[in-house]
Amino acid sequence: MRIRTVALCATTLACAAAHAQSSVTLFGIADVNLAHGSGSLSKRTQLASGSNASSRVGFRGREDLGGGLSASFWLEAQFNTDNGTGVATNTNNQASGGGTAQAGGQGLLFNRRSTVSLEGAWGELRLGRDYTGHYRNRVDTDPFGVVGVGANQANVGSLAGTTSTRASNSVGYFLPKLPGGWFGSVQAYLGENLSGTPTADDGRGFNVRLGSTFGPVEVSGAYARQALAAGDIVSKNVGAIYRHASFRLTGAWYEDTTQSATPFSGKGYLVGAIVPVGAGEVKASLSRYGSDAGAQPTVRKMALGYVHHLSKRTALYTTWARVRNSGGATTALNGSTTAANTGSSGFDLGIRHSF
Repeated sequence: MRIRTVALCATTLACAAAHAQSSVTLFGIADVNLAHGSGSLSKRTQLASGSNASSRVGFRGREDLGGGLSASFWLEAQFNTDNGTGVATNTNNQASGGGTAQAGGQGLLFNRRSTVSLEGAWGELRLGRDYTGHYRNRVDTDPFGVVGVGANQANVGSLAGTTSTRASNSVGYFLPKLPGGWFGSVQAYLGENLSGTPTADDGRGFNVRLGSTFGPVEVSGAYARQALAAGDIVSKNVGAIYRHASFRLTGAWYEDTTQSATPFSGKGYLVGAIVPVGAGEVKASLSRYGSDAGAQPTVRKMALGYVHHLSKRTALYTTWARVRNSGGATTALNGSTTAANTGSSGFDLGIRHSF
């Protein structure tokens, strides 16, 4: 009887352990580079961070709850490798939530992502600070991942507001893997203001993204709306990716409209390519983004880069880019300055290490 009791207890504990399997992973990227920019008014050379991939450190974990259900968390903070500072976050999706930091005093914040999820065969419910759906068609289609001197101009100059990349106080639902390669998400977020005030709805919004993969082709579209005191911002975009064994082609179209007393819009596009070459890959893109306000400031960018993989975790890279301004635009690259309607060029030369 005693042996049976011990065996029963051991079996019970083993089953409980199986249902409570969990794992925690430390991960990150350290990326630092020499960045140079040249404009008609001034030049600048500096050491910069995250020009191939944003420098970051994070923790993620998952627990198996049994019955196909699991719980997980994801905490990810961005930092500047060149000087050790952290990067700010936004607490309420409004200008008031951006905050300011003392020079050299910005601590490490989980600004990139801080979420808790519940997942099952029905999909994933995710709560916290997370990427927005309409951001995916800017980053996924950009060969340069919207970082560095070659970053998609439709992301650099976007009029999509404070939630153009991430939203705090969000609740998101992600579809499970579906037949036909369909994928999608819907996300809502709060500004957390007092009711009955003129700014009650500020910072509140939602976005929807839906796409599908047809063999080597992936196509997706997104729609978003955010409430702000100056006027709601509506963002729409469509992105496409063609994956071939020897190259990748991307393209996207973007439109952001501010519905203020005098509405205005920003529109743009991107076409790009990634071509593997030996132990590395060549990247190229053309992007444009402009506003229909006033003189219609518009910026056009061309970028060319190469990444050489020393190992699965470490790579050397270089990127060159040039912008052309019109309509009074003064965009300059890598911290330089340039006069209206003139050009600017710049390059990055760096190393990226993943862990």
